[in-house]
Amino acid sequence: MGSFQRVGERLMFPNHKFVTTSAMTGQRRNIFIQTQSTPNPASLMFFPGKPIMENGSADFPNARSAMSSPLAKALFGIDGVTRVFFGSDFITVTKSDENSWDLLKPHIFAAIMDFFSSGQPLILDSTTVASMDTAIHEDDSETVAMIKELLETRIRPAVQDDGGDIEYVKFEPETGIVKLRMQGACSGCPSSSVTLKSGIENMLMHYVPEVKGVEQEFDGEEEDIKLTGAPHE
Repeated sequence: MGSFQRVGERLMFPNHKFVTTSAMTGQRRNIFIQTQSTPNPASLMFFPGKPIMENGSADFPNARSAMSSPLAKALFGIDGVTRVFFGSDFITVTKSDENSWDLLKPHIFAAIMDFFSSGQPLILDSTTVASMDTAIHEDDSETVAMIKELLETRIRPAVQDDGGDIEYVKFEPETGIVKLRMQGACSGCPSSSVTLKSGIENMLMHYVPEVKGVEQEFDGEEEDIKLTGAPHE
């Protein structure tokens, strides 16, 4: 992810170029798909002009995790696609270094158009949708509640603007460390560590004195779909 810039009490990202592309093949309805670059050169955002996730996001780190989503499965069927992420109104696709966007984009456009023409649900098994990771629960401490509120209201919108998301994992009161997972364009981005330290960590430490640092969580669960919300119906 790109570096955060502190402007007063807000987090700002550099603007990225929008490119509008229209595509139509055969009997498909003409859909105008807008693309936007991200700080990660291997990730590109696609805006089909239609809602994707009603709330939250869904991260598909590999093809096996995409079996529950017809659109994600179709995108992984394109040679060179390595990760798919759904946001509120965009789809972030991550590619391998060996493949170029010029070759991949026409196939991605076609997959997105086919999905919206099919009438299929975004996620087949709605029971797999988890509750929001930043939802505040009765047993949350005041510190955890403050962390979740900041992540949801101040930090997550800025991160999603760059085609990714963050997932709250836990707060360790003994060490003061907040554990987060990076998703979408954030995952694997060369500058994600800068975002984590210069942006997220600084803000949390500023507003929550109990927080002493932020660390990225890596685990062996990358094969599982990461849903932090609900798909749009």
